[in-house]
Amino acid sequence: MQRELSGWYSPALNKDMPIAIYGHYGFALLLVPTAAADYLEYERFQLIDAISPWIEAGKVKVYSVNSINTESWMNNEMEGAHKAIRQNQFNEYIFNEVVPFIKTNTSFDTPIITSGASFGALHSMNLFLKRPDLINGVLAMSGVYDLMEYTKGYYDEQVYYNSPMHYMPNLTDHAILEQIRHSNHIHLFSGSGAHEDPSSAGRFAKILYDKGINYELDIWGNEWPHDWNTWRALLPHYLETRF
Repeated sequence: MQRELSGWYSPALNKDMPIAIYGHYGFALLLVPTAAADYLEYERFQLIDAISPWIEAGKVKVYSVNSINTESWMNNEMEGAHKAIRQNQFNEYIFNEVVPFIKTNTSFDTPIITSGASFGALHSMNLFLKRPDLINGVLAMSGVYDLMEYTKGYYDEQVYYNSPMHYMPNLTDHAILEQIRHSNHIHLFSGSGAHEDPSSAGRFAKILYDKGINYELDIWGNEWPHDWNTWRALLPHYLETRF
């Protein structure tokens, strides 16, 4: 399997941001790490190995970015307003730097699907919903879509605009809604085992339904916990059956 480590100094984040690239061809799967993890997390926990047959076959090319959660929502020493500013800088990094990098590395027409597990699922969903003109779909694994789960009670306008459970019910921009509706790949997954919260996925699916947005809500059983063995089973299954 072709593997490349790249990166650049990010103007949006004012720091070096590495990125791991796996594969040579296929649609682009943009992976956002869980919680406080880094760009090699999905490799360390063998998720890349689990999907390697599809990478090697040229079905998917994977781009795994670094998290900045330790500089925002996971930083207990930081003021809430500053955390929200850092979150917005991360969004700009993805939209203005990572997406153009992927297009240059592949082609202008290459579809981009965001994906992530746990906190990465919230980020992935948020990125897609904010810029469906740039990102073509989302595969959210075991996520909650209410940013207040991570803000320790802090709430302001920027928390609202980065919390899909908050802003989606009030989204009325017809052009953005039509771009979201155009996607054939809005997948919300949850197991029902330890530390999973399938009700969160269900509540967010209801919001999408009310907006006339097509989606897939896929809830697996109690034997599937909030852990890597679940995601190592899920992602190959989805690459085989949904893409």
